[in-house]
Amino acid sequence: MPEENPTGHIGNLTKEEEEKLQDFWIALLRVCGVVASDGSDTDQPNGGSVTPSDASTPDPKKPKKRLGIFSRKSESVNESPSDSPANSISNLKICDAEDKYGETKEFFEALKDTSPEDLRLAFWDMVKHDHPDALLLRFLRARKYDVNRALVMLVSAFRWRSQTMHLDDDIMVKGDSYMEAESKSEDPAEKQEAEDFAKLLHLGESFIHGTDKLGRPICYIRVRLHRIGAHNEASLQRYTVYLIETSRLLLQSPIETAALVFDMTDFSLANMDYAPVKFMIQCFEANYPESLGMVLVHKAPWIFSGIWSVIRGWLDPVVAAKIHFTKTTEDLEALIPRSNILKELGGDDDYQYKYIEPVAGENEKQKDTGRRDELLKTRREIAKEFQNATLSWASSRSNPSTDGAADIRKTRNEVADKLRTNYWQLDPYIRAKSMYDRLGALPPSKEARELSSTPQMSEKANGETAPAAVPVAEQAKLSA
Repeated sequence: MPEENPTGHIGNLTKEEEEKLQDFWIALLRVCGVVASDGSDTDQPNGGSVTPSDASTPDPKKPKKRLGIFSRKSESVNESPSDSPANSISNLKICDAEDKYGETKEFFEALKDTSPEDLRLAFWDMVKHDHPDALLLRFLRARKYDVNRALVMLVSAFRWRSQTMHLDDDIMVKGDSYMEAESKSEDPAEKQEAEDFAKLLHLGESFIHGTDKLGRPICYIRVRLHRIGAHNEASLQRYTVYLIETSRLLLQSPIETAALVFDMTDFSLANMDYAPVKFMIQCFEANYPESLGMVLVHKAPWIFSGIWSVIRGWLDPVVAAKIHFTKTTEDLEALIPRSNILKELGGDDDYQYKYIEPVAGENEKQKDTGRRDELLKTRREIAKEFQNATLSWASSRSNPSTDGAADIRKTRNEVADKLRTNYWQLDPYIRAKSMYDRLGALPPSKEARELSSTPQMSEKANGETAPAAVPVAEQAKLSA
């Protein structure tokens, strides 16, 4: 059953929504130094110039920070005065009285210590296998089509991913196999974080399995397995983001959201830990907007009512509206096919979580930096192609119904397909395999698997062979 495609999504934009998306692209490309403040393309010889704004002048004492996997030491960025963040946002006015997570401050900090080119590369890093429009529309919808607020939110998310969580240059590129090895570290703090992360992988407190009636992947959270203080905060945050980012990779158009099921069976106050809940809320509200389709709180006992009144106060009303309380299997069945409901919740799916250990040699492609850099170079070229098509598309808004405008839209979608293809070719060079790769759930389609893999068997260092990915249909058998 396909996910509904309401207005505000690719393929179903009103005229006003399409214009807001065009405005958002221009604002983003301006901050990234692609478009000058007068709207001209900075790649053109007669690109416009702007007057710097003292309020956003970069601090010369601060080094320009790199963001994302694209920023290799071998690259050099030639930044002219007209490309500076100050010039890029000289005409941008930001007013957000309800800045819940300090995004405006993060936005200006990012502009001060990050070059426009690195902001651009960070964006294309963040796109991954998404259609670029789909990513921007998430932020637009989250900020009710206020372009300035959406831009602030998006750039703030860049900063959070790269400088707070180090999501792509640490968490995803190293994955769980790295954390298993890091548990032998001589640094006590690093060892503790690695050991706790490994425990979370084995425990199955949270895991992804199955889909709901709209085809959205389901993440189960078995609250009874959580104990306050059992794992350090850094490990919990790392594991939370790791699962969210992995869930995102499972999404295939037109599916854009995931479902969360909090299994409250046998819940007690010993399981209630507010810090991870707050962190999860911030992730979805500030950094993964419009990514939650629904949240089910199943079998919550009466003692949870007081706790819920506190949590509800932290939630954005839009997110709160997606939370539903269920008591019975029949309640779940209204939203999830009975065949996809776990047996422990009264359904027919006999899947039982069991962590699948890393396979020796499964991340060998990460050693091939030459091939990685070749694919990254191709990605940069495709990204520029999409940017050029986007500028043409934005320029065509005065005659949106002409044949030329239709051709531009078609071109953009074709280039977006090239980006998606390139991502799955690049994926094994920049992301360590997870348990969901070993189960065959990632990459999420036959086409993506063919793009990211070579032979069905991979050579181990000792000459033996490692098994190929297990088809999704075999997950339950393998994990039982």
